[in-house]
Amino acid sequence: MFLIGLTGGIAAGKTTVAERLVQLGAVQIDADVLARQAVEKGSQGLLKVVDAFGKDVLNPEGDLNRQALADIVFKEPSKRVTLESIVHPIVRNLASQAVLSQPEDAIVVYTVPLLVEAGVDLPFDFIITVEAPLNTQVERMVKSRGMSSQQALDRIASQATAAQRANRADVILNSNQSFGQMIDDVDALWHVIQRRATQKRDV
Repeated sequence: MFLIGLTGGIAAGKTTVAERLVQLGAVQIDADVLARQAVEKGSQGLLKVVDAFGKDVLNPEGDLNRQALADIVFKEPSKRVTLESIVHPIVRNLASQAVLSQPEDAIVVYTVPLLVEAGVDLPFDFIITVEAPLNTQVERMVKSRGMSSQQALDRIASQATAAQRANRADVILNSNQSFGQMIDDVDALWHVIQRRATQKRDV
């Protein structure tokens, strides 16, 4: 197996890159999906979240009210640390299980926004970070996610810096370009990935 870590700033373009890699033949594991599983209704993760933050973070059906929780943790860094201490270990375990379940000849892309922050230590063969200018990130979050500019900035500030992600990455993809150019860059990178995966299998 050839394992790729795909990270990047919020609203920087990770989804576009991941979708294209899947179209080209990669298998995706999505940390955001795993994080939702970690706190789904009836889970131990959700029970721990309620213990830490109270029942106000639940909606009437007993599911997690993500917006209510976000309003708490993005205003107080210490609360975010508490949440991460609950969710990250569960996601780490789910990710390890998902990776181990993949075929030996698969090219797997683990899309993980908090690769740096969560100290993800999977045996990556290749790490990609997708980056965009701050104003572009904010604009995208306001338009596509209905956030205020301040909410967007708070979420960006909660993440690692572009420099910190770059220090972990083998390749930096710039999403501050046309969609077509972005896809061309991913396609070119795919050829590099395929060569490396072949070399790894031949060793």
